[in-house]
Amino acid sequence: MPLGRIVNIRGVSAALVLAFLIVVPQGKAQASPSASQEQHPSSTGPARLRVAPDFSLESLNGEIVHLSDFRGKVVLLNFWATWCGPCKILTPWFVDLQNQYRPEGLEIVGIALDEDATKVEIAELTDELRVNYIVLIGNEKVAKAYGGVPAMPDTFFIGRDGKIVDRIIGLKSKGEIEDYIKKALDAQLEPTQVTGGSKPQK
Repeated sequence: MPLGRIVNIRGVSAALVLAFLIVVPQGKAQASPSASQEQHPSSTGPARLRVAPDFSLESLNGEIVHLSDFRGKVVLLNFWATWCGPCKILTPWFVDLQNQYRPEGLEIVGIALDEDATKVEIAELTDELRVNYIVLIGNEKVAKAYGGVPAMPDTFFIGRDGKIVDRIIGLKSKGEIEDYIKKALDAQLEPTQVTGGSKPQK
């Protein structure tokens, strides 16, 4: 086969592969305007088993809330924004899941990373969506502490011992999110934390 024809065939094959990668979506998410340059190898799956960074943020009610306040419970920590379309799809699911799994020790915490929306505008949207979980006003510091939040929604599943169990960047189905919640709820505390850890809040 002539060399020119071989090169042409290879060029067409490469173009087809590139087109496939562009067309096939890798997960529904909206890039965060203030995302750091740090990228993550996967949009879903086990995260590094490290202690979730603590924070001190103001809630929509004006209270100061720390992640450590929820030690002993499983926390679904969701970074979102009022302009994020996929986030608005997730919110009703979170409302349902909070109702269903709160008796088992689940606490959903939303952190709004809006650069333009005011606290009042964020509160109006959460009222419209009938949010039944805590919503906090985020900042660049907490976003960087959690890897830069390259896109939203960005959801962390934190075990009763305060360690990150899983992470999802983008939109997954309600069933998949529920599976991650069950996994975090079923995770066993390390022996030192069972005997000497903080008691779950009631």
